Amino acid sequence: MTTIVGIKTQDGVVLGSDKRASKGFFIGSKIVQKIAKIDETLAVAIAGQLSDAEYIIKVAAAERRLMELRRGFPLTVKESTRLIANLAYSGLRNYQPYYVELLVAGVDQHGSHVYAADMSGAITEEDFASSGSGSPIAYGVLESLYSKEIKNEQAKEIASRAVSAAMERDPGSGNGIDVLAIPRISREVAA
Repeated sequence: MTTIVGIKTQDGVVLGSDKRASKGFFIGSKIVQKIAKIDETLAVAIAGQLSDAEYIIKVAAAERRLMELRRGFPLTVKESTRLIANLAYSGLRNYQPYYVELLVAGVDQHGSHVYAADMSGAITEEDFASSGSGSPIAYGVLESLYSKEIKNEQAKEIASRAVSAAMERDPGSGNGIDVLAIPRISREVAA
């Protein structure tokens, strides 16, 4: 039970989330960080079982770093997302599923990307996405306010409004909003 959103912009990506962690009908925590920054170019927003998501992110970050060291150049956002989705799917195949839905957002030499990944190993690239129990409400805000021309600053406001709207109607979402923006890499810096 949560609300997470991801938005692709002209100059990067933005992730937003609420801060409530539920334990059934009990609020387990009011200060949970549901956005995990992997590095300066990649972050993951978490919906679902927090312990499962933290494990997948920790293993994926280590594997990603090893792969980059071995091959001598960074993984793209899509390759990183595929790595994360494969880890999630491995649990399902072993009959010990990771109960997570993740939004992987980042920037690379190909631009800005937002991917939705779930425990089935499926990934889809979207201009904007939402997940969690508050996502139907958040999608209403995202659908009405998103345009391909927006910048990170505008997207931060849209993400906040989408999560805020979900918090008004979804009992599984609440206790504040976290927003993370990742700026796009300039070609001069990346080269």
